[in-house]
Amino acid sequence: MNKLIAEFIGTFWLVLGGCGSAVLAAAYPELGIGFAGVSLAFGLTVLTMVYAVGHISGAHFNPAVSVGLWVGGRFDKKDLLPYIVAQVLGGIAGAAVLYLIASGKPGFELGGFAANGYGEHSPGGYSMVAALVAEIVLTFMFLIVILGATHSKAPKGFAGIAIGLSLTLIHLISIPVTNTSVNPARSTSQAIFAGDWALSQLWLFWVAPIVGAALAGIVYKMMSPEK
Repeated sequence: MNKLIAEFIGTFWLVLGGCGSAVLAAAYPELGIGFAGVSLAFGLTVLTMVYAVGHISGAHFNPAVSVGLWVGGRFDKKDLLPYIVAQVLGGIAGAAVLYLIASGKPGFELGGFAANGYGEHSPGGYSMVAALVAEIVLTFMFLIVILGATHSKAPKGFAGIAIGLSLTLIHLISIPVTNTSVNPARSTSQAIFAGDWALSQLWLFWVAPIVGAALAGIVYKMMSPEK
């Protein structure tokens, strides 16, 4: 139960901090955070929570990460579904708090609410194929970093920095393409509030990250097995 609470809190913070920076701060150009600021916010949420609760749950905060670690032989199958449920619920709670804060301003309009999308709902107008490729490849690379940084032979104590900076880089690359998911829990939490098109496109932001993560688990297990 402690592990599930840690996953809930970590995913809550990721959504509130990352999506919150997009909804609350990036909406105002005069604040100057832009895409770079939102990218850094997502990286910082993961970096801070890795050190806060990583020793409790392993700091997944993402169903795709849990799947990738399981495929890579680093995670017990019996914990997979409970972790995913905790992550999705944490993400929804983070989005709910964000909605309560954002809607407290007169004239509030929900808009896309930092949801992920492709086609006309991609920030840069990128196609479904482009979105699919981006999410698979970037999640693959994210898991390669995670599996490498947490390997038994990796330098100790630096995994959170590598993982947080990796997520920052991923957002710098793909915010224009999909608004960056690489995390089904993050996508689900925002889609529930954005509704309509976001829910209809949500399938891609479950399928692509999980495929990319599973492939990374297979590849890294071949490249550098724990034993």
